[in-house]
Amino acid sequence: MSKPEPTRYRTTNWKSYNQALKRRGSLLIWLDKDMVWLAPKAGRMGRPPVFSDAAIQFCLMVKVLFGLPLRQTTGMVSSILQMAGLDWPVPDFSTLSRRQKTITVEVSSRRAAGPLNLLVDSTGIKFLGDGEWLARKHGTHRRRQYRKVHLAMDTGSGDILAVEFTSSREGDSPVLPDLLDQIPPDQEIGTVTGDGAFDTRRCHAAILARGSTAIIPIRKNGRLWKEDCPAAIAHNDILRATRLLGRAIWKNWSGYHIRSRIEAKMRGLKSFGERIASRDPDRQTAEIHIRIALMNRFNSLGQAEIERVA
Repeated sequence: MSKPEPTRYRTTNWKSYNQALKRRGSLLIWLDKDMVWLAPKAGRMGRPPVFSDAAIQFCLMVKVLFGLPLRQTTGMVSSILQMAGLDWPVPDFSTLSRRQKTITVEVSSRRAAGPLNLLVDSTGIKFLGDGEWLARKHGTHRRRQYRKVHLAMDTGSGDILAVEFTSSREGDSPVLPDLLDQIPPDQEIGTVTGDGAFDTRRCHAAILARGSTAIIPIRKNGRLWKEDCPAAIAHNDILRATRLLGRAIWKNWSGYHIRSRIEAKMRGLKSFGERIASRDPDRQTAEIHIRIALMNRFNSLGQAEIERVA
């Protein structure tokens, strides 16, 4: 029996994608000269902030992008402003550390035409413990500590539209309703694709409440639920289709395998570092949102369009 030919793919927009990759290396691409750098007067009692949230977010984006400590971040920001011909003051490291705990990060995303097709998944990210090499060489000396990042990604634009940052003990299914609540109510959701961890009544009910269709495989030991609610009916329909077609054919027929795109997005999230630098939960949340803002900004510059040729 001859060996089947491997699947081949071709990038259809290589010229524009090549230019987008080059723009990602520009230092000034992250700087908007029209941004409000100094904070406006709030009219409240107490000392007003000197720098706006946009200025603090820009500094933190530089910090995360280049993996710099806070003091080196201030030096690089000063150099970038000098290159851009701007005489703006630069916040010191203590200001960045203090404001990171309270800042609300603005994550820009593109709004695709038509219903959204969401991919949901989660991953763990370490913030305390030995590194991988040290653990393999000498064993772990102290307990590693992780947090979980839950993402919802739009397949049309490739942007992350919703993110939740929880403790490592939090499961996937309880967080899905919170992810869907972050999508504007006027935005139609066509499908929600996730792995078997989302095969719960809560998840099916949250998906149906948004008028969307769940593409969630039934667990291998799954059984029919008592059809006392719409969530149970949706679960049983998927189970019957899986038994009729077979698990592998159902995944191909439903388009479940597109979920690999959000797994690739998780690798992109960790390309900024396998661990997060902050120790405070609020600062950790801001750091994760900064990573998401960077990833969406990279996508807005251009991404590859790939088609299957064989």
